[in-house]
Amino acid sequence: MSLSAYVLINIEAGKPRSALAALKKNKDVRSAHLVTGLHDAIALIEAPDVNKLGTIVTESVQKITGVQRTVTCICVETE
Repeated sequence: MSLSAYVLINIEAGKPRSALAALKKNKDVRSAHLVTGLHDAIALIEAPDVNKLGTIVTESVQKITGVQRTVTCICVETE
């Protein structure tokens, strides 16, 4: 059984497009989009468990150039 989470991402000014491109290259990111509002981007991530999810967020997403902050929202209800 896999775990899904939306990661809300704040990105440094001038870097959203390059950060989005890096997100889309990650095999664990199912989709990623630039958005308006409080956050600059949102990514849907799937992982086999919460430990792997944490690793993806801290070792992959947060290390992308321009990423300043993330908020991870684990899905608790799916279709």
